[in-house]
This record gives sequence, structure tokens and C-alpha cells, in this order.
Amino acid sequence: MIKLEKREALITRKTQETDIEIYLSLNGERDIQIEMDAPFFPHLLESMAFYANWDLKIKATTSEFIDDYHHIVEDTGIVLGEALEKCLGDKKGIERFATVFIPMDEALSMVAIDLSGRPYLFWEKPNLGERVGNFEVGLVKEFLQALVNNAKITLHAKIWWGENGHHCLEALFKALGKSLAQAANITSVYLPSTKGAL
Repeated sequence: MIKLEKREALITRKTQETDIEIYLSLNGERDIQIEMDAPFFPHLLESMAFYANWDLKIKATTSEFIDDYHHIVEDTGIVLGEALEKCLGDKKGIERFATVFIPMDEALSMVAIDLSGRPYLFWEKPNLGERVGNFEVGLVKEFLQALVNNAKITLHAKIWWGENGHHCLEALFKALGKSLAQAANITSVYLPSTKGAL
């Protein structure tokens, strides 16, 4: 059995639709390995993990009878959310809040995060069309909602403007990574809550 250090997690989830294993370290060195048969989405996850300064290893497969990417995207959000919650532990000393704007050429995306223990997603974007390549843009919301529900965080994600869907979504995931890194950063010995609980 692997002995995990603080702020590390290894989570597996196997259903009749997907088989997913995720290793996450918040104190990483950008060791990112993603094995997933889905278009474009691994690129978004890699961008997120890189700017979060994580080690992230994902092995995700879909059952043969599944002919779209909905299940693998949503289930990856579930498992990653569970891993993130485990890594955060008691949350003592974390910054808790972060807001990050990221531009990518003509696109501007923003993520504001509260590692609150309360799942809530606000998601807004311009009309980017239905797909970026073979990836359905609508699946981004499914991923974010699954991540939020299972990590138990509040997330406001907004693409303010942009014409190129690739630029818009990549900027968003970079902002997600940087905001998660900042919010999870340990800067004190105190629990960041006036209630004394998160």
C-alpha cells in the first residue's frame, strides 16, 4: 500500500461506465501524467494542474458501450473533487479565498474560489458554439459542477469575452489552477473562519 504524505490523495472510482484513478499532490512539482481517451479535455486538465503547481496523475477509461465523453468528464470531476477535499484536510492555515483573471490573446476568463465546505457553482460564458474541435463546450459545466460538489467549494467561473473557444477555455482552466493554488496556500496557523469551522 502506498503511504501518502500530507496534502496528497489517491482516489479510485469504478462504475459500469468509467474507471478512474487520480493521484493528486498539492505540494507538487508539476509532474502531470494524464491517460484519457477524450479530445481536448486532457489539455485543459494539464493547464489547470500546471498553474496549480500540482502533481496530477489521471488514468481514466470509458466502457466500450459509451459513445460520448459526458461520463468520463463528469466522473473525472467527481474523483478530482474527492481528491482535492482529502488533500485540503482540516484546512488549517489556508488562504481560503482567491480570485484570478487570465487573458489569452483576445479571451479573458476569471475564477473566484472559496474553499468553504459549501458547494456552489456560478458559471457564465459567451456563446462559444457547441464544440471546440470534437469536445462539447457544455461538458465544462458538468466537470465544474462535479468538482464543486465533491470538493465542497464555492466556485465562480466566468469567461468575460473571447472569440476563440480554445483560448477562452484554456484561460479559464489556467485561472482555475492558479486560484486553487492561491486559496490552498498555507500562510498561517489559523483556521480561516470566524465561525471556527469550515
